[in-house]
Amino acid sequence: MSKRITLLGSTGSIGTQSLDVIRAQGYEVFGLSAHSHVDKILQQIEEFHPRYVCMTDPDAARRLDAELSGRADAPRLLIGPEGLKQLAALDGTDVVLNSVVGIAGLGASLCAIESGHDLALANKESLVTGGHLVTQAVAKHGVKLLPVDSEHSAIFQCLQDKESAPSLTKILLTASGGPFFGMKTEELRGKTRADALKHPNWNMGAKITIDSATLMNKGLELIEAVWLFGLPPEKIQIVVQRQSIVHSAVQFSDNSVIAQLGVPDMRIPIQYALTYPKRVPGVVPELDFAALKVLTFDVADDETFRCLAACKKAIRKGGLGPCAANGANEEAVRLFLEDKIGFLDIGRLVEAVVDSDSFGGDYTLSDVYECDRMAREFVRAHL
Repeated sequence: MSKRITLLGSTGSIGTQSLDVIRAQGYEVFGLSAHSHVDKILQQIEEFHPRYVCMTDPDAARRLDAELSGRADAPRLLIGPEGLKQLAALDGTDVVLNSVVGIAGLGASLCAIESGHDLALANKESLVTGGHLVTQAVAKHGVKLLPVDSEHSAIFQCLQDKESAPSLTKILLTASGGPFFGMKTEELRGKTRADALKHPNWNMGAKITIDSATLMNKGLELIEAVWLFGLPPEKIQIVVQRQSIVHSAVQFSDNSVIAQLGVPDMRIPIQYALTYPKRVPGVVPELDFAALKVLTFDVADDETFRCLAACKKAIRKGGLGPCAANGANEEAVRLFLEDKIGFLDIGRLVEAVVDSDSFGGDYTLSDVYECDRMAREFVRAHL
């Protein structure tokens, strides 16, 4: 059955891989959004003919508007963060896939849910920064929240046996370990942007690749897993699986463990989210067990990788703690990618923000944005 998809963040790594899946399945693209990549989204418009397009950067929106001027079949152009939320809320789509990077995706996630759309979520920050807002909205509006991160998709797939799922006792959340696995603090001190961007297994955007190098990505995924699957953080064990073949596993009350395996290709979890609950042939090659000689497992080192330790502290504090950690990290990673701080400064700054307040209690959406602003300001003041 054909589906209509609204894809937020279509020019990024997850967005372009999502379009691979959409193309292969013959789905219709209802809407696309990007921040500033005008040339890339123009190519996507030519191929997929969306009804709506959003550019969140105003200058890029003006350029795109000029390029589309006079075209009889031009999509309607929406502009800015408000345009992104409007696109997420529009009637006419079957699934909204949110692959926007960072807290910028939170408002769009909430608008999609509140408009009654099933949400395929690759924007982990929606749950990290506003977990109780998102999960409450999902329960209120009766929509599906379909995880796209490879690890959370793996867990979700392992829990499809509805008889076994209530006896879940532990989540084994896997990590590749990133490019600096096994290194200690002194070895990390001189690591550069170029070093950190060399991920051993996955093809991802710059921000998430840096997060993988610091293990911040795994900390964010732990927080996300708490919200998605209802287990406390002490029941989520992070396991380093260097080959990125075991994407995560679950343990039940009888100590049986079920894992999801596959080649390290994001199009598997993207496709499962878009075709759920069905499985269909796709574009990803099968896992060749004859060629697979070794699977290794190790412990994640949160003594060295302080971003992971900070995220564990943040989710235990609750409230806006995870939001503060995320905001500090987004700002610190931006500064690192601009060569303004060192690699170890990222973890130092994120942990300092988390340690600066108790952060507990309920919160509103405006509280989330204010906490994010304050965390970024803290980072800039403590360089």
